[in-house]
Amino acid sequence: MVESERDDEAMPAFPWDTAPRKRTAPPRVPLTRRRIIDAAFAVLDREGYDRLSMRQVAGELGVAVSALYAHVKSKEDLLQQMYLRLFEELHLPEPDPERWQEQIKEYAREARTRLLAHRDMAKISMSSLPFGPEMLPAVEALIALFRTAGLPVRVAAAAGDMLSTFIDGFAYSEAMWEERRRGTEAQSWEEMRETLQTYFDALPTDRFPHLSAIGNQMFTEDNDARFDLGLDIIIRGLASYAERDAS
Repeated sequence: MVESERDDEAMPAFPWDTAPRKRTAPPRVPLTRRRIIDAAFAVLDREGYDRLSMRQVAGELGVAVSALYAHVKSKEDLLQQMYLRLFEELHLPEPDPERWQEQIKEYAREARTRLLAHRDMAKISMSSLPFGPEMLPAVEALIALFRTAGLPVRVAAAAGDMLSTFIDGFAYSEAMWEERRRGTEAQSWEEMRETLQTYFDALPTDRFPHLSAIGNQMFTEDNDARFDLGLDIIIRGLASYAERDAS
């Protein structure tokens, strides 16, 4: 072995590697339908329903728009998949004839909570089809609650749609008022409520006797209490049909 080779073996490694290193690209995360839906929710929360587009979602993921179509058929399909994701873990309990009213209330409260989890989701829910194959088990379970309560077929058939319309409409109204609040100087919904209350208190009683009489009750409760009151009104109405059918 020559002297230079022995010297190289004895030398310690130099503390700084000055040789240029080859760049390695970060590992590529596969594009999946779930990632696309996650990105769509991110765009929805940031931009709102009217500005949600396939191009925006593709930009969120850093891919070409064409890459999305290997996983979703269209924007309408994407919206439907977002709707399904929102409710995929919302399971109705086994019908209990002793607790059917509270079971429906629990379902409605949870559905509203999920709709409010993302901006403008109530608007998407209103345009979604609830009778797709993925949603049929949930619809079946809801109808089972109504039938267990003793509702006649005609009322049970209409009750699910009526309840869904109330939940969607209430959540949409909440989102709409929140958007309006952002366009005012009000720092919170409570502050905006006080402004509305002051307006109704100032109405001339001779022209608006009924509004003046109940004006102090229109904005005193928060949205949770108003939602529960609306649910109670609907369920009491349904219960009256069950009682009438049983008599």
